Amino acid sequence: MKINKLKINSYGKLKEKEIDLKEGINIIYGKNEAGKSTLLNFITNMFYGISKNKKGKEFSDFEKFLPWTGEEFSGKLEYELNNNKKYEIYRDFNKKNPKIFNEDMEDISKEFNIDKTKGNEFFYEQTKVDEDLFLSTILVNQTQVKLENKEQNMLIQKIANLVGTGEDNVSYKKGLDRINKRQLDEVGTSKSREKPINVVQRNLQNLEQEKAELEKYEDLKYEMQENKNKLKNEIDNLNIENNLLLEIKLINEKEKIEKEKINIQENIKKENNEKIKIIKNNNKNIFENKNSEKIKKEKNKIKKLNKKIILFFILIILINILQFIFIKNKIFNYIFLLTVPTVLIFGIYLKNKLNKKIEEDEKIEKNKLNNLNQEIKIIEKNNLEIENKINNLKNNLNLKINLEKEKIKNKYLRKIEKNKLNNLINLENINLEIENMQKNINNKNIELHKLELDEKNIEPKLDNLAKIEEELVDNKNKMLTLEKINLSFNLAKTVLEKAYNEMKNGVTPRLKEALSKNISNITSGKYNNVKTNDEEGLIVELENGNYVPASKLSIGTIDQLYLSLRLSMLEEISKENMPIILDEAFAYFDSERLKNILLFLNNKKNNHQILIFTCTNREKEILEKENVEFNFIKL
Repeated sequence: MKINKLKINSYGKLKEKEIDLKEGINIIYGKNEAGKSTLLNFITNMFYGISKNKKGKEFSDFEKFLPWTGEEFSGKLEYELNNNKKYEIYRDFNKKNPKIFNEDMEDISKEFNIDKTKGNEFFYEQTKVDEDLFLSTILVNQTQVKLENKEQNMLIQKIANLVGTGEDNVSYKKGLDRINKRQLDEVGTSKSREKPINVVQRNLQNLEQEKAELEKYEDLKYEMQENKNKLKNEIDNLNIENNLLLEIKLINEKEKIEKEKINIQENIKKENNEKIKIIKNNNKNIFENKNSEKIKKEKNKIKKLNKKIILFFILIILINILQFIFIKNKIFNYIFLLTVPTVLIFGIYLKNKLNKKIEEDEKIEKNKLNNLNQEIKIIEKNNLEIENKINNLKNNLNLKINLEKEKIKNKYLRKIEKNKLNNLINLENINLEIENMQKNINNKNIELHKLELDEKNIEPKLDNLAKIEEELVDNKNKMLTLEKINLSFNLAKTVLEKAYNEMKNGVTPRLKEALSKNISNITSGKYNNVKTNDEEGLIVELENGNYVPASKLSIGTIDQLYLSLRLSMLEEISKENMPIILDEAFAYFDSERLKNILLFLNNKKNNHQILIFTCTNREKEILEKENVEFNFIKL
């Protein structure tokens, strides 16, 4: 893999700059503050994106390289993979994701995975090199090569870590020690005392004891609850029966009211019959067709008048006979003849007058009889209506009462046992039963209230039990979490040991071989063999065959050793032949060491593109002197 071209629109102090890179060695020259570090950051951020996270620094890369004057914060990078396929990246640094084009200028950005945090991972998918690995292997800067004397042991440790684990900041032994320390601090052991697992175990033991003491109140509560439920059921059943009795009582009261209505009608009927009797008794003569005293007197007058008339006629006849016998006077005859009609007419008149009066009196009596009969008929008719009404009331009452009792029976059939239901419905002294029922209900309610008070008194203990159970669950979960964490630590140690062994048996031998070869080339054969052991870590074979710890070497040699190891790592990190990027990496190399490393790099240029960032002409002069071709770029 190689980088062909850089186009910077605006990035930090770099603006409108295009840089063509070649295969082999490229020297990017610039004095201090000329923009070498900015260009290096540009390359890294083109591949992996720019971070807005400060990561402990005063400013994030985004803040550091954002143009102040509003230029387009963007650029383009052209690169080529081992398979000769070419790609272009255009990135607007204000946006998270770049645009990736193939050599046919087709936008293929969506063909790669896009991570929410890291953005488009095209370069990782193509090379399997992430940003951390890129910065720790491919890119080497001055601070990673030259260290002061007091930091020599740290550098030796880094080299040993690289050989042992493949990462310069990862030490198997330190990693194992840290895991053991964290395991002790975060979990603890059976021998420790105040570690998390010891505290949790002690809490569990104490909580279990408290729980055992309080659980008896829980049993008591269950017993109380059962008694409460039993009482509530009894009260409910009594209330049901009481409601039934109240409904029956209501029906009985309705029946009583209806019967009272019937009694009222029967009393009215009885009063009417009494009225008829009174009417008949008071007008007995009229009903028995006997004349009244007045009529009798009138009739007696007529009889007397008849008798008088007859006596008068008899007397007249006798007088007339005597007159004819003794007097024989015509005047008396005429007077007699006139007297007889007169008396007769007067008698007839009187008789007619009396008869007329009798007729009028009889008519009055008849009318009175008719009126009395009419009144009796009305009363009798009223009695008939009352009788019908009484019959209807009686019939409706029986039907209504039976229907209502049947409804009540059906309503309570599923709530009350059948025989008991029939007995309650047909109770005679229902009021007494209701009174006894209500007393029973009141007594049951008092008993229930007492139970509830007793239950309330043990609630604080049960609440405490609930809290203890919650604490038990919490501590059990803590114990489970600690066991999982402990298992994770053990698993991590197992995986670490396995990975370490795989590295020692797989990658590490190749690294040692490459390291030995590289250090031999860099030091002109002074050191040919590099090994590791558990006691001293990294050891180097001297020209006389003796092995010395790397820490005994000069700082310059250790720097060469570290750089050669970083270069050796390139063959392991990717199937692509990744570039070698060196930023002021030789600032503290003397001329001999610089010559050796440059010649060594020249031998690598067929497989790796080499970018050397420098602020001096030493590299240029040595390469020209050794007739080594290179591409010189001045910033």
